[in-house]
Amino acid sequence: MNKKQVIISIAIIVLVLIIDQIIKVEVKTNMTLGQHIPITSWFQIAFVENNGMAFGMSIGSKLLLTTFRIITVGFLMWYILRLTRRQFQTGFIVCLSMIIAGAIGNIIDCIFYGEIFTQSTHVDIAQLVPWGEGYGSVLEGRVVDMFYFPLIESDMPGWTWLNDIPLIPNAYEHCIFFSPVFNFADANISVGVVILILFYRKTLSRCLNGKTTPTLPEEKEESTETIEQSDNLVSSECE
Repeated sequence: MNKKQVIISIAIIVLVLIIDQIIKVEVKTNMTLGQHIPITSWFQIAFVENNGMAFGMSIGSKLLLTTFRIITVGFLMWYILRLTRRQFQTGFIVCLSMIIAGAIGNIIDCIFYGEIFTQSTHVDIAQLVPWGEGYGSVLEGRVVDMFYFPLIESDMPGWTWLNDIPLIPNAYEHCIFFSPVFNFADANISVGVVILILFYRKTLSRCLNGKTTPTLPEEKEESTETIEQSDNLVSSECE
């Protein structure tokens, strides 16, 4: 087992969870639901809650989704421990750790927030309360989101013929480019996935195909030498 990779993985997961939960608790206990705090013209802190997946998406029941998350994280933690025993690249382990940390961060919201916080409304700020006095039960807490990047805002021109084209906003409709609101955990999941796709495609492909042993440089050299020896042997036999 590569102890250095294990330590790095644990450190990343713990650090991401601490940052994620500090941000969420600060937002939940200091802002009303739906409140926006402008930071720049293209970035706002906007407090929203959701029952679903990253970026406010919603799929299936809350209980089923939370259970699926827990099972997935458990599998990924077992898998990353397995990879550290097989000399995979540290960068690959880091990306998986970011994804795991992000998933755990949102699971914490689902498991605990319903039990320890009062209801957030457009008027009342949530309060931290003793266990069991919150707005929901275990596994039914809502995920806290806050990062909002309305990079481009504009109104569609008054071309009424656009109304007849599917998937095109209606004439005069106000449009916002990148409207999802997300949290620090979501960001880690997204960044980890993007880096895996951009820089570790081959490694990821090997893992998805069940090949959990990376091809090391020494193995490649041995294979090359074996091929050369075979070629020499064939040449000598032909002579």
